Amino acid sequence: MTRLGWLGAILLLLPGAALAGPPQECLVAQHQVERTFPLPHVEQAIAAKKLAILVIGSGSSILPGRGGAGDAYPARLQQALTELLPGVTVAVTTDVKPHRTAVEAVTVLKSALAAAKPNLVVWQTGTVDAIQAVDPDAFSDALAQGIALGRAAGADVVLVNAQYSPRTESMIALTTYGEDMRWVALQHEVPLFNRFDIMRVWAELGTFDFTDASNKIEMAKRVHNCIGWLLADLITAKPPSNEGGR
Repeated sequence: MTRLGWLGAILLLLPGAALAGPPQECLVAQHQVERTFPLPHVEQAIAAKKLAILVIGSGSSILPGRGGAGDAYPARLQQALTELLPGVTVAVTTDVKPHRTAVEAVTVLKSALAAAKPNLVVWQTGTVDAIQAVDPDAFSDALAQGIALGRAAGADVVLVNAQYSPRTESMIALTTYGEDMRWVALQHEVPLFNRFDIMRVWAELGTFDFTDASNKIEMAKRVHNCIGWLLADLITAKPPSNEGGR
């Protein structure tokens, strides 16, 4: 059982427990979270009781408004990991810029790594590349370069793909870039957090109505909270015992 599943089970047994835990609406898509490869730097950091994470991404890693940073998934990830890893100091920093492509992220990654000194890089990308119809080969090459930079700096890397939206799915070639990202993740043996399929499950089950504009901000907060919890689940999970290292 993953740490998130373990925590959920405890909270069900102990309704008055002090831990907040993940909302049940998050867990209906937990089966989409798969830790396929090890994160050795993360494991070492957890053992040393100090875990530093850098989130690099574009606009879908942030939320608008004065309190947006506290409600966006990087902050929720830090809270979730703090609950899942008692005794471990967790610090999540961000380098996020709207409309940033993967190629543009690579140009700032080296300096961001030097500043944050993370054990883990969570790299959200793909949406802007799809909107701008970036050359898929250039996109894949940028992903490979970013992974290499992260590892050279002593950090593991987790890739995060695009958001799912029923309004844009037929208009933007998100699937093309998602498949490219999946292939690069397999080639370089890094975990892929499948945000696209997680959100599609929520849409199909009616957990979140992504076509409802009446309460968009509040729904976005709930979605980001769930993304933070499920990312924490991937980060803290053990890879399958039959998987080797890189």
